[in-house]
Amino acid sequence: MNLIYVADPMCSWCYGFGETLGALLDEPRDAAPLQLALVMGGLRPYTTEPLSPGRADEIFGHWHHVHDASGVPFAQAPNTALHDAAFVYDTEPASRASIAVRTLWPQHVWRYFKAVQHAFYADAKNVTRPEVLADLAEQQGLPRADFARAFASEELREATRRDFAQVQAWGIRGFPALLAEHAGALHLVASGYLGESALRERLSALPA
Repeated sequence: MNLIYVADPMCSWCYGFGETLGALLDEPRDAAPLQLALVMGGLRPYTTEPLSPGRADEIFGHWHHVHDASGVPFAQAPNTALHDAAFVYDTEPASRASIAVRTLWPQHVWRYFKAVQHAFYADAKNVTRPEVLADLAEQQGLPRADFARAFASEELREATRRDFAQVQAWGIRGFPALLAEHAGALHLVASGYLGESALRERLSALPA
């Protein structure tokens, strides 16, 4: 089965849904053989204004709900990237970094995407910064210079814009979203967070 995962590395519910999707990838069962394509949705791309303290607290409150639903770890306020006075919640750089890895080292993109999520949410790293994203690539065993060169290129900036445009063309406005290529058509399997059992039920219910 071919799945298309529409997500953003700085989307908290995508971070939580990663546990669900990871369990499916580890043990696909009836979905085997399973192929996953990762498409960047564009949660808050090209934001330029720093996050206000009140808005940071509001977003942090949502993280509690994600933790309760999925169990994934989060840094605690005020020791989060959100609460840095200069933090600009621009999700384009982290998305572009994921697309750089998808382009150059596609077999590593899922692992890198998850590493960016964990760095932002659990380790309080500012993953809008190119040097942080390059650190994460290097930690995954990827050539830092090659990653940095691709990340900074206009080609990758344009590839990122294409991902965002494709998601809009599909009519997807919220993340995470999971599509399945089945019986010659695209089917929306999940729109928003699902647990593992619910996801497997949705996949089993696809028309023959």
